[in-house]
Amino acid sequence: MNATLLFVQALNGLQFGLILFLIAAGLTLVFGVMDFINLAHGVQYMVGAYLVAAFSAWTGSFGWALLLALPSALAFGLLLEMLVFRHLYDRDHLDQVLATFGVILFLNQGVKFVWGAAPLSVPVPALLSGSVEIASGLLYPVYRLAIIAAGLVVAGLLYVLVNHTRVGMLVRAGASNAAMVSALGVNIQRLFMIVFGFGAMLAGFAGAMVAPILSVEPGMGDNILILAFVVIVIGGIGSIRGAFLAALLIGLVDTVGRSFAPNLLRLFLDPAAASQTGRAIAPMLIYIFMAAVLFFRPSGLFPVKR
Repeated sequence: MNATLLFVQALNGLQFGLILFLIAAGLTLVFGVMDFINLAHGVQYMVGAYLVAAFSAWTGSFGWALLLALPSALAFGLLLEMLVFRHLYDRDHLDQVLATFGVILFLNQGVKFVWGAAPLSVPVPALLSGSVEIASGLLYPVYRLAIIAAGLVVAGLLYVLVNHTRVGMLVRAGASNAAMVSALGVNIQRLFMIVFGFGAMLAGFAGAMVAPILSVEPGMGDNILILAFVVIVIGGIGSIRGAFLAALLIGLVDTVGRSFAPNLLRLFLDPAAASQTGRAIAPMLIYIFMAAVLFFRPSGLFPVKR
């Protein structure tokens, strides 16, 4: 096991974990405050990536594209909330799952209609291109470090917003007892709209940030949505702190596990069997980790008190 490779994969895991957090933070608030299962949250990540691709091609600048994509993602999320999701809040979870799954199908086809089925690429901004030496002889892409920094800054701002502002107080109260918040005179419909729009913007920001390092294509949010649900289950539904810690753990377990599982298995198996078994086990590690956490903490690491 190479220590340099372990360090690089840990950085990759941190970056992946912070992207997961940006998606899971909005999802856990929507689920925790509104008791609403939104399977379409992943398409808002996809829409964010497509918006930054479109604005980047239009303006020629990733910075301007990002500034335009964020309010556009917010507006798109609010539009979905008003047209579709608002009518599902009082329905049971099965209706919510079926309706939001329909939204996934509709929007996946929608982006194909607008941008085509072929993957799009977004160039890495010139200011953040290249690599930086983070240790002797060890280079790491500047843009990936920028994603880590942006994720940490957003996490810090979200902590301040949730824990030290009036809106955050209402969100935390709503996650604990939405009926009581409404009974105290708070416009719960407006609170739901703010939470939903903010969650959509966070997911869009995550999609915009990964656009230069991943292909922008229809359905790109479907797989990451599953991981986002794993994050909020491990962290505790409605808990921002839990989502942050769980996302980092999931990112590290997945990234480091995929790199080193075959090497660790060589201690017990012959190289060919270890390589084959390691490749099979690596994608399962996050679910094994989730099962282990839930065995000891059925409500997650930091459940919201109700």
